[in-house]
Amino acid sequence: MSQSTAPTVERRQRRTGGVNWHRIRKLAVPYLFLSPAIIYFSLFFFWPIIQEFQLSFTEGFRELQPVGAKNYANILKDPVVRHSFKITVIYALGSLVISTVIGLILALILNQNFKGRTIVRTMILTPYMTSIAIVGLMWRNILDPNVGILNSVLGDIGLPQQHWLTEHPLATLIGITVWQESGYIMLLFLAGLQGVDQQLYEAARLDGASPWRQFWSITLPTLAPTTMFVVLVGMISSLQQFGLPYIVTNGGPGNATSLYVYQVYQETFISGNLGYASAMSFVLLVVIIALSFVQIKVGQKKEAFG
Repeated sequence: MSQSTAPTVERRQRRTGGVNWHRIRKLAVPYLFLSPAIIYFSLFFFWPIIQEFQLSFTEGFRELQPVGAKNYANILKDPVVRHSFKITVIYALGSLVISTVIGLILALILNQNFKGRTIVRTMILTPYMTSIAIVGLMWRNILDPNVGILNSVLGDIGLPQQHWLTEHPLATLIGITVWQESGYIMLLFLAGLQGVDQQLYEAARLDGASPWRQFWSITLPTLAPTTMFVVLVGMISSLQQFGLPYIVTNGGPGNATSLYVYQVYQETFISGNLGYASAMSFVLLVVIIALSFVQIKVGQKKEAFG
């Protein structure tokens, strides 16, 4: 039967010029289903990036003039850009470290069985699910030096009132970010804790290991992939922060909270220098890609040695 069908297949291939249409259709079907996503990302992601990259080699607003790599060279010498990048790194590291520690502590507590656990989890996660505009406006009103609720409470208990938005602006932004992000990080760590083999804890308890020893020897190593994800996503998100400095402090006082992306906004819509702002955006993109690559490599090495 196979001998009779082989000549038939050969004759069909000769009639079609040797083209195996069945194989072509089989290979084309996956790309057919992927085509909507490919078209979407090509039109609304990759093509705008290409245009933005081309724009970074120009200057002006309405009439763009090519300037080569001048914008990139000026970024390295611009003290305003260096300042914005410096405080962005401080903001990112501060908010990420504190949020990660608090999120892990909350996850360890809320991983225990007690009545009302689901309600508490939901309450802690609510700030993360709230719009950044609402969060910013709410905290700006709470921290207002004249009519803010927080200063009113401090005055009622005999403590000196604080000018949170002018005397401690960067610390205030970090605090608001920690308040909003800790619930999301808690949720990620909770998911990681669900995957810890409980038999490891039972064996450790039988060996006489204390809860602190169990945490360092079992919990933390098991949560290493989750921690890596938290650090990677948190760092990328913090470096791109724009909403809080725009709504809460408006980049002030002075340039104290003019984070990098806020400075890009200033260059684009206030100074009208589209090319310079585009170059700043691509510098940030390179920094994020480099940090992500380093963090992924470090995580892979830890898993290999772990």
